[in-house]
Amino acid sequence: MKNLSLILNGVLAIAVIVLFVKVFSSNAGSSSKSAPFSKEEIKAGKLPIAYINVDSLLSNYQFAKDANESLIRKQEDSRLDINTKARQLQQEMAEFQRKLEANAFLSRERAEQEQARLVRRQQDLQQLDGKLSQQIMQVQQKMSEQLRDTINAFLKQYNKDNKYEMIISNTASDNVLFAQKGYDITVEVTKLLNERFKAKK
Repeated sequence: MKNLSLILNGVLAIAVIVLFVKVFSSNAGSSSKSAPFSKEEIKAGKLPIAYINVDSLLSNYQFAKDANESLIRKQEDSRLDINTKARQLQQEMAEFQRKLEANAFLSRERAEQEQARLVRRQQDLQQLDGKLSQQIMQVQQKMSEQLRDTINAFLKQYNKDNKYEMIISNTASDNVLFAQKGYDITVEVTKLLNERFKAKK
């Protein structure tokens, strides 16, 4: 989710630069060029800009909630698998130690073979732990990409009438320190995203 925030912040920065260029180029150009904002919008004191509170969107968008729940289940299953195998290995190591102390091995060679087997199992377990962690990271990255793509595709459709020149992402008030209430479209966008997601199920 951090990646989504960084990407949206990057898009915001580019959009702000484009908007400034548009405003200043229209002022510098001839009067026949169209202004970036209509007279009605300027008179009303409202610019064609909106923002979405990403934290609120992610906590209320069903697709994001389902994706997060799925990821948590995968992490829990992975941890359970590793912990179960680690307990089994620990028991085998304790049994090996008991046999060693009780002189239960028929030969020193037999004891060394058993010790080598347990060391290999420990190494295998460490590799499995790393592999499962890597898989979880890949799943998380894929889910983040799907989430970003579904939101971006929706916003293109949502703004097909070009009502807004720019839609900004806001995370924990990082980008928008203050805005009039009408600029926040989070609730409307979340509601429409959920309706769209429900219809696709």
